[in-house]
Amino acid sequence: MEVEFDVKITPGVLYDYMLYHTYTSAAGLIGAVAGALMVVAYFMGAGILILIAGIIILAYLPWTLFLKSRQQYLANPAFKMPLHYKMTEEGVTVSQNDETQGQKWEDMYKAVSTSRSLILYTSPVNASIFPKKDLGEKAPGVIEIISTHMPPKKVKIRS
Repeated sequence: MEVEFDVKITPGVLYDYMLYHTYTSAAGLIGAVAGALMVVAYFMGAGILILIAGIIILAYLPWTLFLKSRQQYLANPAFKMPLHYKMTEEGVTVSQNDETQGQKWEDMYKAVSTSRSLILYTSPVNASIFPKKDLGEKAPGVIEIISTHMPPKKVKIRS
């Protein structure tokens, strides 16, 4: 089986990835829980400063990620043009202009999904992002080839 497709990385796609990556990490979860607990504490009688601190903590991370996704998009020339992916029995290759890079399936770290994208991690911090709107009718084939070539414990994709 082989699947080929093109994706366009936009600031919105990067933001979706950054939100997922951050809020599934320990630091992101701790921050969200701490902010939520402060808001709850306010309603249980704590002062207004606790409420303000909780709101700031809850709003800070999404806002900074939003700004960072815009900055990263503008700073990376590779995001200006579509990326061409080819998934084969051996692995995944990505090409743009005259450059091609590949990675074998056994070297992939994990595969996950968000409501907007499929994310194929090539390391704990690097990933290929496949926006579902770009995949269109190829999405089931992409999910199938990922699921076939990666161990089930590394694949957390919801359709």
